Amino acid sequence: MSALLMAGTMLATPLMAQVAPPAVPAPTPAPAAPTPAATTVQSITVVGNQRLEAQTILSYLRLRVGQTYDRATLDQALKDLAATELFKDFQITDNGGALQIQVAENPVINRVILEGNKRLKEEKIRPEIKLAPRQIFTRSKVRADVARIIELYKRQGRFAATVEPKMVSLDQNRVDVVFEINEGPKSKVRQISIIGNEKFSDGDLKDEMATKESGLLTILSSNTSYDPDRLAYDQQKLRLFYLQNGYADFRVISAVAELTSNKQDFIITYVVEEGERYKFSDVDVKSELRDFQPEMLKRLLPMKTGDWYDAKLVEDTVESLSETAGLFGYAFADINPEFRRDAETRTMGITFNVAESPRTYVERIDVNGNTLTHDKVVRREFRLNEGDAFNSFGVKRTENRLNSLGYFQEKMEIERKEGSAPDRIILETNVEEKPTGELSLSAGFSSIENFLLQASIRQRNFRGLGQQLQASVNYSSYSKSVELGFTEPYLFDRNISIGGSIYRRDLNSFNFINNNRRTTFQQVTTGLQINAGVPLTEFLNFFGRYSINFDDVTLDQSLYYFGGKCDPLVAGRYLCDAIGNRTTSLLGFTLAYDDRDNRIRPTRGQSLSLSQDFAGLGGSVRYVRTRVSGSKHFNLGSRFILNLSVEGGYIYPFGDAPTPTSDKVRLTDRFFLGNPQMRGFDIRGVGPRVIRFTGVDLTDPANPILDTTIRQQGRSGQIYDALGGRAYYMGRVELDIPLGTGAKELGLRPSLFLDVGSVFGVKRPTLTTLADFRDTRPGVPGSGLTKYLCRNASTGVTQFADETTTTGPGNTIVGTGQYTTCPTGFSSLAPFEERFYGDTWMPRIAIGAGVNWNSPFGPFRIDFAYALRKEEGDDVKRFSFNVGTQF
Repeated sequence: MSALLMAGTMLATPLMAQVAPPAVPAPTPAPAAPTPAATTVQSITVVGNQRLEAQTILSYLRLRVGQTYDRATLDQALKDLAATELFKDFQITDNGGALQIQVAENPVINRVILEGNKRLKEEKIRPEIKLAPRQIFTRSKVRADVARIIELYKRQGRFAATVEPKMVSLDQNRVDVVFEINEGPKSKVRQISIIGNEKFSDGDLKDEMATKESGLLTILSSNTSYDPDRLAYDQQKLRLFYLQNGYADFRVISAVAELTSNKQDFIITYVVEEGERYKFSDVDVKSELRDFQPEMLKRLLPMKTGDWYDAKLVEDTVESLSETAGLFGYAFADINPEFRRDAETRTMGITFNVAESPRTYVERIDVNGNTLTHDKVVRREFRLNEGDAFNSFGVKRTENRLNSLGYFQEKMEIERKEGSAPDRIILETNVEEKPTGELSLSAGFSSIENFLLQASIRQRNFRGLGQQLQASVNYSSYSKSVELGFTEPYLFDRNISIGGSIYRRDLNSFNFINNNRRTTFQQVTTGLQINAGVPLTEFLNFFGRYSINFDDVTLDQSLYYFGGKCDPLVAGRYLCDAIGNRTTSLLGFTLAYDDRDNRIRPTRGQSLSLSQDFAGLGGSVRYVRTRVSGSKHFNLGSRFILNLSVEGGYIYPFGDAPTPTSDKVRLTDRFFLGNPQMRGFDIRGVGPRVIRFTGVDLTDPANPILDTTIRQQGRSGQIYDALGGRAYYMGRVELDIPLGTGAKELGLRPSLFLDVGSVFGVKRPTLTTLADFRDTRPGVPGSGLTKYLCRNASTGVTQFADETTTTGPGNTIVGTGQYTTCPTGFSSLAPFEERFYGDTWMPRIAIGAGVNWNSPFGPFRIDFAYALRKEEGDDVKRFSFNVGTQF
């Protein structure tokens, strides 16, 4: 005993030699001294106890003073002491009826320590451990905890994991229990074998299973590890597959998973019996509900006599009939399919029996789990109220509206529970809130933008009232903007939305000269917008808006002005026409139809919208801008979603053009098309544009040649200026592709897409051509634009020519308006040529692939696109991405 209770002794003692040791027997009690056949207990004393009272120990025994005892009675007393698991050693000494019970108590646990766990965090292992500080240490509890830890690792696919418990002795009869964990490698499914399948190949059946064989193609999947629950699920998947294909007698005879000797791989073997294939025979409907006409329902059944039997189709038909009954107010309609199997003809007859049931009414609507969102925000989306007759369509529509809010977990469903009476139903909504705030921050530096900063914040459920608050700031050398907006979706708790925003946007448009970005025009817009919306029907909404913008468009006078005026030779006529101050007073509306099941990530349904904006209620700009758009979404099954969308617009101007040669729609009011609306092209990369060629080949200085070969934007010798257009259209086909469980857990959602579109319809601008300059060189007859670029052959310096002068009245020197005189040492060159491209309705087409990733940093989107068809002058871009975060 003294050795066990030495103060300060720290001994690391292994408790088990291996993971699953044989049961440790209780300490062998010392044999009781021989006693007579029957002796009376004179006294009972307890020694060695420290924490336990003597009376507590005696309460576990059946021995009492004054009773008779024999050897069997003492043996039973020893067994009773062992059963308490409170002692590591004990014995009974008999001195002629004076019994002495000597015990050595089990230590008290001081700490429970985990070592070696890397793949599983402590917070996942701790709930499986029943040992805890201040409890009495027992070996049986240690063995149970070891078994639970190993089982936890097995569920993670680590069947080679081992756990060795150790005990570190402390003073005062205390111990630290240490679980040393060797996690081992993850056990993979090396091979899946199927025996007995003749109608379908192994590959077809393996595709139906959740468990996958490990390999290069499944390296990202978490389903390559062995899981007994998944094995049972795969058996159900196999049965469902065969039942869907008419094999009503199919069964899995056995499913065996064998662990290899190194405990790193599993080999799974299925033995199946396919049976015969069945067809549908007579299919009928019998109904005891008054509103259900069997003949009408029979015509709506999807299966016909002679079709191959499909159990999934039968299940879907039962669900469809239940939903139909729900439309008539029968929430708990009892629909039982009655099967008539004929093994000889291999046919299956079915009668769908609709039993009588009462109409139901909504007794109560319960909303649970909304800790931030106010109750009324959830309840106002319900299409049913307490006391209303039950309607399954109303329940489904409510689910879609709640999912479209984006406040709660995906695919939230409303649970139907029986009420206090057979004709009462309780609708229980259990929501799980998710982040509704979106924060996007980005900063960087580039040779084009220099320092850039973008920050935006949006809260879609502000204060839990469903209000939307947003603010954004963008800053770079070429773009600055600030915007603040607010929307109240239910004004005074009525289904009327109202909102507004104020903004200031400073935009510097640009082009490229010799790989250098140069600002073309600067547009400063200050404005505000007020909008309101009301529902006309469940799916049709009307939105009205009014905005007023104050625009100031300027050009750099040091670059583009000459003689105090915008010089079209340098800036281009289309830029000169755009400058000035203007006020745009805009009144508009949108008529929108939307019956999609989810506005954020739809899987079925469609949307249509018509928008018009009228500029001219005051202000200096007058036009009508019309836009239409539509989308359609198809659930193709197996989680494949096909999304189709189209949109288009046109601007009809009123009044006169700024100049006789310019378009009536100003440059800043036109439609532009490119990234991100149309992938595969750069920002404003599609549609009408002017390209100014400035590269002069001076290989032969006596005969300079202008390089007019279209190159990639930013290359030497070209300036790109997008002009936009009055009309545009765009279409998109996108297929969302489901991935395996592993990729889905990572938040990856890939898609394939096809984008088609064009922008067109702008008046051809007045261009400066090479011929104008060559025809007006000194000594060459003709008239026209006569501003020359002069070059010093020795230094390479270029500059515009000086104005040519002549002698006027009184021998005065006056200018001729012709800038053709080069300084001494300079010779004249044709400075540039402008060409007009892209004003055509012909479609541009791009295909590509993209991935949405819910990364730890926030939502991330990346796209790779290739332009299959483009027009001369279009600017392509194959790669684009954006990133944000949520809170």
